[in-house]
Amino acid sequence: MKPTGKYGPVWTAMVTPFQSTGAIDYQQTEQLIEHLIENGTDVLIVAGTTGESPLLSKEEKLELFAFCVKQANGRAAVVAGTGSNDTHASVELTKAAEKTGVDGVMLVTPYYNKPSQQGLFCHFSEIANETNLPVMLYNVPGRTGVNLEAETTIALANVNNIVAIKEASGNLEQIAAIIEHTPASFAVYSGDDSMTLPILAIGGDGIVSVASHLIGKEMQAMIGAFQAGENGKAAMMHRKLLPVMQALFLAPNPACVKYALNKNGIDVGEVKPPLAPVNDQEKAVVDQALATIQSR
Repeated sequence: MKPTGKYGPVWTAMVTPFQSTGAIDYQQTEQLIEHLIENGTDVLIVAGTTGESPLLSKEEKLELFAFCVKQANGRAAVVAGTGSNDTHASVELTKAAEKTGVDGVMLVTPYYNKPSQQGLFCHFSEIANETNLPVMLYNVPGRTGVNLEAETTIALANVNNIVAIKEASGNLEQIAAIIEHTPASFAVYSGDDSMTLPILAIGGDGIVSVASHLIGKEMQAMIGAFQAGENGKAAMMHRKLLPVMQALFLAPNPACVKYALNKNGIDVGEVKPPLAPVNDQEKAVVDQALATIQSR
């Protein structure tokens, strides 16, 4: 199964709405899911980094997975973030997530431990072998302290149900090698909004996006233009959207996107400590970037 063929090119790494008490706000989660589906999201990634997964308990994650599956009701696929830096715990969460009805799982590279490439291969393959769900790998060395090298990804692509990678290394040479040497059925998604078009241009399949919370339709239009061979139009659209993409990462994610959603009437609450809400200077930059898009 190739996710881009079944699910589409715009996946949203969904924020988790919180009440002031820190509990998940399911009323606002329902509103957020409706907003995302209406505005171009093909796949919801739940309890990923943008969903503040390190701050959610196993029980909270499973309840959130089940809620999102029910609310999406087949209109968007739901992919559960079940990776961690503990292989055994990731296996157990993945097995439990499978019972909630999610369409797939996303597994981040183990953070803090800094495993070897052999350790990474064993970690991912062990989890994949314990589930029937399709698996997306997630390489984000800026957060985890370890890079999933191209050779390791290529080897993992031979595991039957490892079908995709979210690549947030920013290394186009590495990403090109993955695209070149994995089966055609293996999908490569950008993990950085600002790298969407460059990765599409070297043969990538789409974007796991944060900006799609706010500019999902625009992201779909840009990708559609590229796929239609309108490369100049796609490039122009990418440049126009770039200020929004950049503004949303002025503060540690997801502080800026939560601020922007709240300002636009989608109440998702604040980030949890140790993350901090955006300051006035960051708000001003986000506001300016969004005003540029909304004025068109």
